[in-house]
Amino acid sequence: MIKRDFDFENAAKRRLKQLGFRNGYWEKNAMELAPAQLPKVVRSLAAEGWSVEAEGNLYRTAGALRIEINSGVDWFDLEGGAQFGDTSLALPKLLRAIKQGEHTVRLDDGSLGIIPEEWLAKYRLLAGLGSVDGDRLRFTRPQVGLLDALLADAPEVSVDAIFERVRREMKDFSGVNPMDPSQEFQGTLRDYQRDGLGWLNFLQRFGFGGCLADDMGLGKTIQVLALLDSRRGLRARDATSSPRPSLVVMPRSLVFHWKVEAARFAPKLRLLDHTGAARLKPGDHFDDYDVILTTYGTLRRDALPLKDQRFDYCILDEAQAIKNAGTLSAKAARLLCADHRLAMSGTPVENHLGELWSLFEFLNPGMLGSASVFGNAGRNPDEHTRAVLGKACRPFILRRTKGQVATELPEKTEQTIYCDLESDGKKLYNELRDYYRARLLKKDVGEGSGQFKFQVLEALLRLRQAACHPGLVDKRRVDESSAKIDTLLAQLDQVLEEDHKVLVFSQFTSLLAIVRRRLDSDKIPYVYLDGRTRDRQAPVEQFQNDPDVKLFLISLKAGGLGLNLHAAEYVYLLDPWWNPAVEAQAIDRAHRIGQTRKVFAYRLIARDTVEEKVLELQQSKRDLADAIITADNSLLRTLTREDLELLLS
Repeated sequence: MIKRDFDFENAAKRRLKQLGFRNGYWEKNAMELAPAQLPKVVRSLAAEGWSVEAEGNLYRTAGALRIEINSGVDWFDLEGGAQFGDTSLALPKLLRAIKQGEHTVRLDDGSLGIIPEEWLAKYRLLAGLGSVDGDRLRFTRPQVGLLDALLADAPEVSVDAIFERVRREMKDFSGVNPMDPSQEFQGTLRDYQRDGLGWLNFLQRFGFGGCLADDMGLGKTIQVLALLDSRRGLRARDATSSPRPSLVVMPRSLVFHWKVEAARFAPKLRLLDHTGAARLKPGDHFDDYDVILTTYGTLRRDALPLKDQRFDYCILDEAQAIKNAGTLSAKAARLLCADHRLAMSGTPVENHLGELWSLFEFLNPGMLGSASVFGNAGRNPDEHTRAVLGKACRPFILRRTKGQVATELPEKTEQTIYCDLESDGKKLYNELRDYYRARLLKKDVGEGSGQFKFQVLEALLRLRQAACHPGLVDKRRVDESSAKIDTLLAQLDQVLEEDHKVLVFSQFTSLLAIVRRRLDSDKIPYVYLDGRTRDRQAPVEQFQNDPDVKLFLISLKAGGLGLNLHAAEYVYLLDPWWNPAVEAQAIDRAHRIGQTRKVFAYRLIARDTVEEKVLELQQSKRDLADAIITADNSLLRTLTREDLELLLS
């Protein structure tokens, strides 16, 4: 016989209602709870001493969590488990449940363990990064930084002496000593470049891949040439145990740049230009060379025979070319077989942190787990994820800015020049804006559809073109004037008269064609480069060395990287782009090592157009600024309806 305590029962009912229970619909004395609320409610009740059962299953609250890290030859094992009452659970089983987003886990006695919210938040990334091996979770050696970052605030973790030593060495960057190049290297490295060579040696010693991410113009190519020249020295001293030849993959536009720089700084390097239709099939003849130069296009075409070659170093220049893990270039790069891997890029992250996964899957395969581990974290990482990734990737990325290391560089001044559209140009722009606004901002338009996104891109492209010159929208109007071209030519008149050299960039080759027509009619000499220019070296050398050629017209895509144009003092950007990093690359063609004069960079913006709105959005969309490497300024990926209304206003 049980004597009921009605006061206690009523207090319990009130507590259940506080937690979200409602009176039952079918039974008078029953109470109901939404299934999604069950885990949270059970955790609260169990903590208050309630005994909770559901469908005959007893719920248990979590007690202590024990994690041990034990080291192997080239891996680290996570062992341990969690205690739920008097029942224990192996660590891999717990982490598997966390990885799947479960709030409970089935225990060996049939009861259900409640996974604490803090465990879900803290160990979700950890759960997706290791591979299960029995009652252990195994991590590779390059994952030591990531493992350390994920477990940094976990007092329940114990580590062995080997893990502690490796962790300490990777943290202690003061232990990375500067290195001098070989005596046969024809050049003097600056102090920060000697530090870079020491860092490359650090990676080699530990067997890690890394990304040299120095600012544009700080001499990444020279540092890597010093490394390759030292490897050549090893081959020369001991042919039997010498390193194999190294492979350097780059955009086609950089092949001549590598040849010139190698001839200047490391003339004893034997280079093979493995590009073009006349190239031989990859094979034994590679052993006759120290360095094989090839392009991303050739890599895609020769992916199968290249994967059967083994290289000393495999180096990707402008490694953002593999930022999309699903592209053929990225897949082909991952197939390459090399003892050491290196990436070079001033902008390793251009659009989102998913690009970082693709880069590290080449550098240190498996280090960041599978592509799906971060889920939406790659697009919109929370503060914890950013902190973990930043700490984990720090040893493998070396980034120095000009302000940090090239203090001798002259000042760089950036300025925006606004111009007002003329009446005809303004009329065309307003007609296009009103047309696309009516078309895209309807209430019933399917904003998530691919067709809608395509229409948004079309609208933004046409409006940007109309802001530059009406001839970009209507070819019959190419001979008309435009405020932007008139402003540019007025600027050029003054700058060229003062005997300065000038770079003019545009994304639209059709806009550069209009500028060329005006320059030709005014008999102003210039050189020109776009994606169709085969001999890039000729216009570069003419601009650098010919005092009569002071003007260089360059398409942004073809000339935004790999060009050393320090003869220029003035840079004009005719049209703004969503990602400021791309614009910075263009400006850095002039503001780089070797420049002795102040550099002036100007952005030409048509007032009251989409160009002006782009500048506003660039400022408001910097949520990931410097999260890992650089800002995530991919506006196109994150445009909201409000943003669209701003752009089309």
